[in-house]
Amino acid sequence: MKKKHLAIILSNLRGFEEPKPELEQYRTPGNVAAELLWLAHSLGEIEGKVIADLGAGTGVLSIGASLMGAKKVYAVEKDKKALKIAVENARALNINNIEFVEASVEDFNVKVDTVIMNPPFGSQNPKADRPFLLKAFEISDVVYSIHLAKEEVRRFIEAFVKDNGFKITHRLTLTFEIPAQFFFHRKRLERILVDIYRFERD
Repeated sequence: MKKKHLAIILSNLRGFEEPKPELEQYRTPGNVAAELLWLAHSLGEIEGKVIADLGAGTGVLSIGASLMGAKKVYAVEKDKKALKIAVENARALNINNIEFVEASVEDFNVKVDTVIMNPPFGSQNPKADRPFLLKAFEISDVVYSIHLAKEEVRRFIEAFVKDNGFKITHRLTLTFEIPAQFFFHRKRLERILVDIYRFERD
């Protein structure tokens, strides 16, 4: 499968129907998800591997990992409504190797080969991404994650990763499109820059 084809499939999945601003529920754009998954796949960290998608939302990254040949995917999501859409998205594509786990990331304790995630950016709740990073570092030696491409965020990530015995091996900067969906959105479409990171245990 080509990266462009993967991006199209992921873009066509159903998104959040009632996104919660406090959980920062923005769907991961298909092109951003495809870029993360393509990098992980090119490094041999998706195909035949056991994957965890922390804060899986409506299943974009989980489904992408499955399409790229993952052996098994744990889609961990605490919002019941989002998880229901993720299940329906997987069913529509006849995907059956995803285990949907209704839980907070803190309560998930399965060791996996690779973690993939798009955690909250911390715009509404500062430090909202930390539990995701800590859990990822606990359950895997390889982590792919999406964060805001801002200088202060980059400084935090660099220090936090190092303090937890990991290092940054890759960082790609991309445009991330957020359609207006919350009362505080002023534009019909907001474009922000994000960094896709690959972390590995040092």
